[in-house]
Amino acid sequence: QEQLVESGGGLVQAGGFLRLSCAASGAVDVYAMGWFRQAPGKEREFVATISRRGGLTNYADSVKGRFSIFRDNASGMSLQMNNLQPADTAVYYCAASTREMLSRMPDRYDYWGQGTQVTVSS
Repeated sequence: QEQLVESGGGLVQAGGFLRLSCAASGAVDVYAMGWFRQAPGKEREFVATISRRGGLTNYADSVKGRFSIFRDNASGMSLQMNNLQPADTAVYYCAASTREMLSRMPDRYDYWGQGTQVTVSS
């Protein structure tokens, strides 16, 4: 069973930055990893995804140019979030997929972390 643990969330002022990290542990061969977020009263939405070796990435339009996703190693990744805005406030979830494809759809991911809160004040 794969386990994902996020870290790095917190409270920041608008225009600030945070870096989220996700560490995976287990014997599962993970291909793509991604970040999703969910704000209160809203559905979970795609943020960014990255392939096994980091050569392929995909971003939501709302974060493109501000967020960068990195693959730290075979079992970990990070999300650098710059110029954060109040609209970015949400619980951020790390996800991992065994499928050899990038996807923006939550149901394409097999494993999920517990989430980390990101709050951006105006």
